[in-house]
Amino acid sequence: MQRPGGDDSVEGDFDRTAETARHLVAFAAAGRRLVVTHGNGPQVGNHLLRSELGAEQGGLPFLPLDVCVADTQGGMGYMLQRCISNAFHDAGLPAVVTSLVTQVIVDADDPAFKDPSKPVGEMISADKVEVYRRLGWKLREDKARGGWRRVVASPNPTEIVEAHAIRTMVAEGVIVVAAGGGGVPVVQDERGRLAGAPAVVDKDLASALLATDLKADALLILTDVERVCLDYGGPNERPLDRLSLSEVRALQKQGQFPAGSMGPKVEAVRRFVAATGATGVITSIEKCEEALDGATGTTITP
Repeated sequence: MQRPGGDDSVEGDFDRTAETARHLVAFAAAGRRLVVTHGNGPQVGNHLLRSELGAEQGGLPFLPLDVCVADTQGGMGYMLQRCISNAFHDAGLPAVVTSLVTQVIVDADDPAFKDPSKPVGEMISADKVEVYRRLGWKLREDKARGGWRRVVASPNPTEIVEAHAIRTMVAEGVIVVAAGGGGVPVVQDERGRLAGAPAVVDKDLASALLATDLKADALLILTDVERVCLDYGGPNERPLDRLSLSEVRALQKQGQFPAGSMGPKVEAVRRFVAATGATGVITSIEKCEEALDGATGTTITP
């Protein structure tokens, strides 16, 4: 929905999302059913900042992080709904597209709440680090992109609350946009009641959980690169075409897939393939159809 370092205006987001939607049409044209998930890292961080500035300078009520996630799910879901609907219309294909504000249960005792690690918001220059730290932000340096990011808790997703509703809509032929931004994180008490949690769930791990619930034939993680690489950015960088689950585990132990970049994507596909025996692929949006057919991308198999 955004290009790294590119135009981050709303108009730019719509242009990029429309481009993405045109690639997704190919799946439906081939008779495949779609569930679309998305991230919200830059957007939820910006939303949280707006809330803080509004509370500090305008006397507006502060919005907790779970509400910011829900708000971005709605806004970005609308963006995807509109762009996917238009792309299908232009291709002469009938389509009903809907987005669902999705809750994801996390464990209240997850150690991630004590060790914030999930980047949100835009890049922060070094000269502003102390300013934001005085506001109580937790910051972490992103050396690969030459700046700093705000980090928040990112607990492991354990259950998609609306999984049955999503399954029902998919069975009716609806294209569903769900688990946006990893879903709204909620905790459940002993009586079964839900309460929002101050966190952001990883979008890739939530997508893997949802794909497993739906018994999907394939999970595609679409990112900026065509293939996962060994020694990424180093002199011995090498793209990977296919990996078995045992090879993935071995490479993870070697530290090949950093937590801040390819790590969650590889782990998400590993979980899905291990749970279902189905196909898992990591590739770029431009190569998504070819990758599902095995012509490119990195495929993880049982």
